[in-house]
Amino acid sequence: MNILKNIVQLKHHSGFRKYFANTSWLLAERIFRMGVLLFVGIYVARYLGPERYGLLSYSNSFVGIFTAIALLGLDGIVVRELVNSPENRDKLLGTSFLLKVVGTLLMWLIILIALFFTNNDLLTNTLIAIIAFSVIFQAFNVIDFNFQAEVKSKYVVYAQFLQLLVTSVTKIILVVKELPLIWFASVFCLDAIILALGLVYIYSYNRGSIKKWKWDSKYATALLLDGWPLMFSYMSYLIYAKIDRIMIKEMLDEYSVGIYSAAYVLYEAPLFISLMVAKSIYPLLVQYYHDNKNKLFNYYTILSSYMTLLSYLIVLFFYIFHEELIQITFGDNFEDSSRILVLLSFGLIPMFNAFLRSSYLTISGNQKIILYTTMFSAILNIILNYFMINIYGVQGAVYATVSTQILSLFILNIAFIETRVLFFIHAKSLSLIGVWGKI
Repeated sequence: MNILKNIVQLKHHSGFRKYFANTSWLLAERIFRMGVLLFVGIYVARYLGPERYGLLSYSNSFVGIFTAIALLGLDGIVVRELVNSPENRDKLLGTSFLLKVVGTLLMWLIILIALFFTNNDLLTNTLIAIIAFSVIFQAFNVIDFNFQAEVKSKYVVYAQFLQLLVTSVTKIILVVKELPLIWFASVFCLDAIILALGLVYIYSYNRGSIKKWKWDSKYATALLLDGWPLMFSYMSYLIYAKIDRIMIKEMLDEYSVGIYSAAYVLYEAPLFISLMVAKSIYPLLVQYYHDNKNKLFNYYTILSSYMTLLSYLIVLFFYIFHEELIQITFGDNFEDSSRILVLLSFGLIPMFNAFLRSSYLTISGNQKIILYTTMFSAILNIILNYFMINIYGVQGAVYATVSTQILSLFILNIAFIETRVLFFIHAKSLSLIGVWGKI
């Protein structure tokens, strides 16, 4: 009842209504995007088959690891500065835009060097080059930062809906026309170009021409100094999230990447629920943290227990229907993905509490622990993948992924004084203590 009262109080707060409306636009776009991408992605995968789908997934993951260099950790920093100094908008946007362009050029150079250490053929390198080229258009995302700062994300959503519509229809046409793999890589460029054009148009319509943007060396220095720790943090996350597909390709083959990636798509889909729950209750967690720590931990335990219960149910669902799910979605060519899906699903148990953990660490001012956890996860995942893939093949990558999630998101909480309480809460949640009775 107290929780409901708090929600009602927040509802009537003008500031809350403003931010809730802004978040609602983002939430609607995210839900719609996930649904469309899941449908279209599966449609494309069925057409390409495991080998070609695996090659495309590998190429995207290879580029993805290095995108943190192009972003330079500026995203949150630029939004903060735009909120604090809206009168300097043209300097901030112009400077961050050019920094992102330079960051992309640096990323291209590093990718070129990295390619010398792979066993890629000409087709694979061509796919990587096309996808890497698309990254430069992400520099226009600074326009998104501007509307985030103004709490007017609905304008960005318009551009994102257009982007999603155009690229989704394009992918379907490519499948219908039975075009080769290189065309599907080119969609990454189309995707980035459509969003960039949409953002520029919306910005010009609402705020004026981008020609007014200016370079400022003082801002550039300040942004880079603030951004570099975030860049390394994000790079660690990308390595952790994408290194498995790269190592599978280098140590096994494209087919193995394909069946692993197909299973990963279905495994990843339910995590959206946990993310939205964490975002929705974040204001209440903030309030409880400042007002009543005991209430916070009781509420956290209840939420964690229900998240764990939900993960159990999803794991059970995947265990019972894994063959049918793969057959219905990806088709007979991906039947080897079914076993991988079952094994991957056990990673949902720690992952369903990961977003709650991040929320608590952010509220308590312990973001550095998130960085340490991410770095630990990246290093551990590389080590485990190397040994597990050598021993167990593609299933070894699954063992590495799930083991990393358990160790970094659950066991590692013991290592920090600030997170030991989370270790005991998550341990309790495994028995669903917050579901069965009072804490």
